[in-house]
Amino acid sequence: ERKQNTSLVTLDLLHKNLLKAERKNWNNISPTYKAMTKRIKEKLEELHNMHTLDSGSPRMRFGENVYFEENGCIFLAKADDGERNAEILFSVEDLGFSDAFIQRIRISPDQRHMAISLKNENSEEATCIIMKLGNLPIVEKAIPSVFSFEWAANDVLYYTTQKNLKCRNVFMTTFTYQKHTKLVYTEQDARFFVDLYCTKDRRFLTINSNSKTTSEVWLVDCRHPFESPALVQARTTGLIYHIEHRKDQLYILTTYGEPAEYKAILTDNYIHRINLDTYGKENWKLVYALEKKTKLVDFEMFSDDCIMVLKNAGHLYLNVVSFVSHLVQSIKLPTWACEFELESHPEHTTSTCYFQLSSPVHPPKRFAYSFKENNLIEQAVQEVPIIMNCHTTRLLAKSKDETLVPITVFHNKNSKELHRRPLLVHVYGAYGIDLNMSFKEEKLMLIEEGWILAYCHVRGGGEQGLGWHRDGCQHNKLKGLHDLRACIMLLHQLGFSQPKHTAVAAASAGGVLAGALCNTDPALIRAMVLQAPFLDVLNTMMQTHLPLTIEEQEEWGNPLEDEKCMKYIKSYCPYQNIKPQCYPSVFITAYENDERIPLTGILQYVQKLRKAALDHASRTSKKGNRIPTIVLDVQANGSHCDSSWEHSLNEVRSLYCRAPKRFT
Repeated sequence: ERKQNTSLVTLDLLHKNLLKAERKNWNNISPTYKAMTKRIKEKLEELHNMHTLDSGSPRMRFGENVYFEENGCIFLAKADDGERNAEILFSVEDLGFSDAFIQRIRISPDQRHMAISLKNENSEEATCIIMKLGNLPIVEKAIPSVFSFEWAANDVLYYTTQKNLKCRNVFMTTFTYQKHTKLVYTEQDARFFVDLYCTKDRRFLTINSNSKTTSEVWLVDCRHPFESPALVQARTTGLIYHIEHRKDQLYILTTYGEPAEYKAILTDNYIHRINLDTYGKENWKLVYALEKKTKLVDFEMFSDDCIMVLKNAGHLYLNVVSFVSHLVQSIKLPTWACEFELESHPEHTTSTCYFQLSSPVHPPKRFAYSFKENNLIEQAVQEVPIIMNCHTTRLLAKSKDETLVPITVFHNKNSKELHRRPLLVHVYGAYGIDLNMSFKEEKLMLIEEGWILAYCHVRGGGEQGLGWHRDGCQHNKLKGLHDLRACIMLLHQLGFSQPKHTAVAAASAGGVLAGALCNTDPALIRAMVLQAPFLDVLNTMMQTHLPLTIEEQEEWGNPLEDEKCMKYIKSYCPYQNIKPQCYPSVFITAYENDERIPLTGILQYVQKLRKAALDHASRTSKKGNRIPTIVLDVQANGSHCDSSWEHSLNEVRSLYCRAPKRFT
């Protein structure tokens, strides 16, 4: 015990000393870029103001009422009136949360209550505020540490609580004469995470317990919200499913059956009251199956139709399935579209579906699809020249095992000599999650300044379905590295920049592949920019006391119980494979209070990388030999999933900070 305590004290002291040294280093470097930072900030503010006004946020439509949020204020407008006469219901500042932003909004069926979650950039946890709407909205209740919530009835709210990045408990609370709160469900398995959802017709509230590979759903009948939840299908390893409901029948999106990709399933039995014995997988009937290497992005149920948002080889499109004619209409979307966001449609009987499309360099643009007319209506906006001149190219790179890997490339069509232009390569490749391609002002600024942006949709991500993820996780993780290498090499071969003008950008788990490439192919890139990166997979997965280790064994494996797994992780882990060689320059942004990625691992990675780079430089006297710049900026504020304005500024600044003059 004494030895263990001494070891903990030593580690804590080492952590503090490393952090102090990095802060001193950053304070010495940052003034050098003061003028450049000022220029970037002014330009980003100009773009931000321009496109915030144009795009707005998604709308929530309830009959003649339209609710929306902008700049921390909740607005109410009449659908026929436009939004010029919208009234402010309340603001975040009114609630005493001036430093928070609105993360989620749910309105009760009778529109008398609104539940919102408020979160600030320094915490993973949110506070749920229940507002009683009226001439003067008032706070009915505040619930701390809430993750998800849904209305089961006009005055009955279900919510999940979050602690140490885990959601295990579901509560029900009421706002009638007999106000009370009670626990209705607890998840016992540490690998599972619980959230809530309401079916489109509001007939059922679903309690969804999901691990990385398996799920289980319990139903709460919204006509009888005080009755105990009913199980649909007991969890079966490898089986994922989600529930929708229409006209007394359950519709299920599931991986059940071969191939293990999403399919639409209809239950054989009609629902009058929940029967525990009749909705298991033995009663499921196939309605619709996805094509090979197709990603199901979103799914929305309406009274007579459902819309499936699909992605194949980077292209987004809609499949509209009619429950009346049983026909499937395929709707093409603009070639530049990379991200799709459905607007809230609480009335499932609507004849029009509203949504927004965007890309890293295209601000969100509103579209509408009419079921009756079977046509797509595009919102008219005044396009700025830089967006009109931005060219989108989609490529396929052949990986080591001959697998074709999609790449999405953006550049200014007026740019000449693309091989001399700087290239920023983005990568993620983990958890079956798509690479983030939502609009960011800093991306548009880079295009305007002559940069090429490339997004590599490598295995491990979800861009081509669940199989694409399985091919890049656990014992297949190296395939993602091979994919990234192939993508960069193809870009250079096709004349998109060259190694001395190329940087790689990654965040969180994307740091694994970016950091691995830095070790195996440092000559392919000149710089690497990382945000809150995961860099020490082996040591992290050996520490079961960390909040996410057990849950993430389905992604990385369990090195504590499997020696082959330990050796495999060690073969690609960025921290474990640092060696004396000529590394690219590196800029890392980390957060002191990051609950997901231990700061100690990042501090030790930077220290080890600097030492390896200096060792290489001291051993070689090659002409033109350079010592890379390796900088760590530890933010006292902010959290792992920081999407703040300051992060946008930091990302562009870090690119220019790391770039030699000819790079820009």
